[in-house]
Amino acid sequence: MTDLVSSYNLPLVALSILVAVFSASVALDISSRLKYAKNVSHLRWITAGAFILGLGIWSMHFIGMLAFHLPVEVSYHFGLVLLSIVPAVISCAIAFYLISKPSVTWRNLFTGAFFISAGIVSMHYIGMDAMRMDAMISYDPLMWALSALIAFAASFIGLALLFYIPNVPRFHWRKLAGAVLIGLAVSGMHYTGMAAADFSQMDHSAIGHSAPFSVNSTLLAYGIGGGMLMLFVLTLASVRTDRRLEMQSEESEMKFKSVIESAKDAIIVADFQGAIVQWNQGAEMIFGYSEKEILGRNISVIIPDRFKEAHEKGMEAYRKTREPHVIGSTVELTGCRKGGSEFQLEMSVGTWETEKGVFFSSILRDVTERKASEDKINDLVYLDPLTGLPNRRLFNDRLDSLLRQADERGLNFSLFYMDLDNFKMINDRFGHSIGDLFLQSVASRLEAQISPKDTLSRLGGDEFILLLPNTEYNKAADRAHELINALNAPFRFENEEIFTSVSVGISMFPSDGDDSETLVKNADIAMYQAKEGGKNAFQFFTREMNETIDRKSRLATGLRKGLEQGEFTIHYQPQISLKTEEIIGVEALLRWNHPEWGPISPAEFIPIAEETGSITKIGEFVLEEACRQNKYWQDIGLAPFRVAVNISARQFAQKDLTEVVSTILKKTGLAARYLELELTETIIQNADSALTTMEELAALGVHLSIDDFGTGYSSLSYLKLFPIDSLKIDQHFTRNIKSDSKDAALVKTIIRMAHDLELNVIAEGVETAEQLDFLKSEQCNQAQGYYFNRPLPAQDIEEIYYTTKLA
Repeated sequence: MTDLVSSYNLPLVALSILVAVFSASVALDISSRLKYAKNVSHLRWITAGAFILGLGIWSMHFIGMLAFHLPVEVSYHFGLVLLSIVPAVISCAIAFYLISKPSVTWRNLFTGAFFISAGIVSMHYIGMDAMRMDAMISYDPLMWALSALIAFAASFIGLALLFYIPNVPRFHWRKLAGAVLIGLAVSGMHYTGMAAADFSQMDHSAIGHSAPFSVNSTLLAYGIGGGMLMLFVLTLASVRTDRRLEMQSEESEMKFKSVIESAKDAIIVADFQGAIVQWNQGAEMIFGYSEKEILGRNISVIIPDRFKEAHEKGMEAYRKTREPHVIGSTVELTGCRKGGSEFQLEMSVGTWETEKGVFFSSILRDVTERKASEDKINDLVYLDPLTGLPNRRLFNDRLDSLLRQADERGLNFSLFYMDLDNFKMINDRFGHSIGDLFLQSVASRLEAQISPKDTLSRLGGDEFILLLPNTEYNKAADRAHELINALNAPFRFENEEIFTSVSVGISMFPSDGDDSETLVKNADIAMYQAKEGGKNAFQFFTREMNETIDRKSRLATGLRKGLEQGEFTIHYQPQISLKTEEIIGVEALLRWNHPEWGPISPAEFIPIAEETGSITKIGEFVLEEACRQNKYWQDIGLAPFRVAVNISARQFAQKDLTEVVSTILKKTGLAARYLELELTETIIQNADSALTTMEELAALGVHLSIDDFGTGYSSLSYLKLFPIDSLKIDQHFTRNIKSDSKDAALVKTIIRMAHDLELNVIAEGVETAEQLDFLKSEQCNQAQGYYFNRPLPAQDIEEIYYTTKLA
């Protein structure tokens, strides 16, 4: 026998691979239907998927075999060709059955892959056996085994993709990749199997033996391929259309049902005769009937007996005239619950018509609580609901009335604005319920100190206001003492004594105002002045207070404008090494020179900036200018040193503080090690959040120091916890080290403690040689103060530096 040399028709090979890829794509789309299809639909999609994928694999094999050419005539046994379809379809049916389960294990995938690969291999070699020719076929065992292994791998990958890919969106690269992978794997198995076959011409054979088929094999292959592609396209279009329609239908139904079921109102649908056909959970909660026991009953079951006749007449009139008075409108009526109890409800009714007839849709809302609330509001429109005292509205009415009477009769009266000093602490510690009881007790004590002619009102929170008719200055002061003393006695809640104090501001009519707004405003101003003076204090309004408030207001406005108009400058106070007496750093200090008011002290405008929140923008301005100036000094040849910038409480509380600092350093080009941020003890009392922020700043390479050390938070534990580099001794201690032995002892202790903790220590406020000598003797590292230099403009720092170097 003679070995025959085979060849392939490459267009047919490409067509076979395209058919395999396309059939895999259709199969993936069908697989996405399986997890959600049920019963007959589920069986239908399994059958469709098995035939489409099975026929696709079979077509690929058949076209691939027709693409295979030998130098002898080849025909195919029609029965065996048809028989080869069976294992392909059965194996694909197994695949779709497996991936249609809710959960699939790896063991299921391996088992299914075995049976499917067996079916594919059977289909392939049955197809090979269908070949009729004057040649013998023998197989290379290794290549045969490789083809079976590829079939198994292709089956396993296909099953895995069929199961997992439906969880991704409808068009996704994973679906495309999966289809290509399955198609190439199946094609690889076929062509590997073909490579395993050796064809030997029989001795009695003759080249050119006529084939039993009269149709050209190539044309037949293209016809099969084209027909299969058309079948796949139609199937894919059917799948997509079915999916889209079903998804739209299910989505609409789910949306409609979810809206109805999530509604707290009762939504009831009844047919033309009044029989209930839909009943949501809101209706069940309101009326007490479950859906099972109410469906089919007449809607009149939720109407009290005495109204049923009128209801039936209204329904009958609609059935005849189709012109109801309530359709499309909202009405209030009485409803009846399952137990027979009646309640007020609000109902809106609509109608809609389908092929099945006319239906009524009713939306009903239980308005019992709303009605009760409205009644309560009407009863208490002039009273504070917590304390029962007159509220702001009633107080304003009585104040306006008293103003008219006082103006007509030439009388005096006083207005007290009162605020509890520690109510927030009580609320935080004991909770709002105890806080409410506490306010009620406070109101009772204050009420006990006033006469029926007086008006005590709660404005809200812990603020009270009092009108005292016919009250002179001295009498008002006496009443203020009485009110303060009344609240001095402890309150008792949960077996604990609670102490409170009150700040009282007093305005007098007519000297402090002749209208309600002015009197209340001035009493409020006086109250805040009393708060600043200490607890349990009262303060009469004075004109100076108004001037102070007015100046604060103008400064607050000027702060915002001043930053935009360049009114702020930075001065720098040198920090001196006590060992070398050279400049080792500077502290950046903000200065405001207003074009109209002149220089304004930081002690005055910084607290206002803190209160108004403008300190954040101002702080960022100082930080950026100080970094830019320091980088400039380095660029012109000054030896690098650190610039210290104070960080306010509001700045430190910013969640993006680290990001702000990092951005400014990058923008200005200053290395982080040449920036020092000064933090006061009071702004780091929240140890957890403070530690996180400080660690982030330290990670940037920024130096951190505690400013005014010893004047704030008393716990020393943060010295161990926080990543700080320096302690700054407050100038109050430095100023008195020669005159006050206690301050001297504190300074010594701070320096020694800093050295033991390996921290740098710098003293502020050095003004005399004696103070300097003391600090040197105690080995303080650095100092700053008027003894060396006042805060100076940037150009003066350059002159000092060069002068020091020349000296």
